[in-house]
Amino acid sequence: MHRMEDPGTPPAEGSIARRAEAMEAAPLDRRRSVEPPRGSMSTGRWMWEWTKAISTAILLFLAVRTFLVEAFKIPTGSMEGTLLIGDFLLVNKAVYGAEIPLTDRRLPAFSHPGRGDVVVFLPPHDPHKNYVKRIVGVPGDTLEMRDKVLLRNGVRQDEPYARHTDPLGDQADPKMLWQLDFTVDTTLSMRSYHPSRDNWGPLVVPPGKFFALGDNRDRSEDSRYWGFLDAHSVKGRPMFVYYSFEHDLANALPWLTSVRWKRIGEVIR
Repeated sequence: MHRMEDPGTPPAEGSIARRAEAMEAAPLDRRRSVEPPRGSMSTGRWMWEWTKAISTAILLFLAVRTFLVEAFKIPTGSMEGTLLIGDFLLVNKAVYGAEIPLTDRRLPAFSHPGRGDVVVFLPPHDPHKNYVKRIVGVPGDTLEMRDKVLLRNGVRQDEPYARHTDPLGDQADPKMLWQLDFTVDTTLSMRSYHPSRDNWGPLVVPPGKFFALGDNRDRSEDSRYWGFLDAHSVKGRPMFVYYSFEHDLANALPWLTSVRWKRIGEVIR
């Protein structure tokens, strides 16, 4: 008789299936322990996308405000006739070359301030406050005023934008004595030179400077009193009025109920 080898008892089919399931389940469990929950990943991605969008918007706003366009509000009546109290302006900062922050340099200019330009600038006596005036004299010009009439290089100027509301009160003003250093007549002195609001000069505008006046000539603190405007202090040229309201103390919400609709969009000349 031939002896046959006993192969052993075959494993049950149920135990084989359970072992296979355990082998397949083990790596899945390990993956689940490493991967973050699906909900937390989507929240984090959403927050990151919003952070990028907001940061980009802020950077674009700062770039536009610094180098291209900035908004200004008119607080006084020194330019009445052209600009009114309560006007909000958009100012082109690129036209004269925007200043690069934290440096003394400027971007290339498209043009230079000229006679008749309305400009926004920082005045020499208050370099932290924006002023709006009209340039009436550029380097080399000889300026004088006689009985409210401006003469440039000996020629009477036709200024349809100029406004005169006070026929009286033309008294000599000691703040205007700075003009002595620039008068054509070098023999003048504090005893002989008595400049006033409506009568002063003639004086010569030096290099790198401008002479600026408010259009409301009788109600304007301008170059007559605090001196020449430095070319580097010019920030830009107003383009148009984008919003305007008439301030009324009797009205609690004048910015909403006293809007000057006809002035919105008006180009500044």
